[in-house]
Amino acid sequence: MAVLRTLLGEALRTTRLRQHRTLREVSGAAQVSLGYLSEVERGQKEASSELLASICRALGVRLSDVLRDVSDTLSVIEPDPLPVPNTIPVGLASVEPVGADAPRPRTLDRMRDVVAAA
Repeated sequence: MAVLRTLLGEALRTTRLRQHRTLREVSGAAQVSLGYLSEVERGQKEASSELLASICRALGVRLSDVLRDVSDTLSVIEPDPLPVPNTIPVGLASVEPVGADAPRPRTLDRMRDVVAAA
């Protein structure tokens, strides 16, 4: 989503400028090319999670805080979702339960293991 890319770039640039740091300083600390960092800040490149984490470390901010700020902004400008029909398409009647009764996805357990190991 281009809006997300743009908001992330704006948040990173705002943080960098508040610190009175140059693109060159941050790109060196993040080990990212100056041109690529510039494109990320302008919303022209979709940065990977690893790259975003590296940039945030170089800026001395938490990635989760940047993502939270972006999410707050996005929630204001994002349109409401389309209503979901109340019917179950044929063939999906045997789908696993959702909500509180649903089993936890294994990916959540793996993510917690990764965070705990970091």
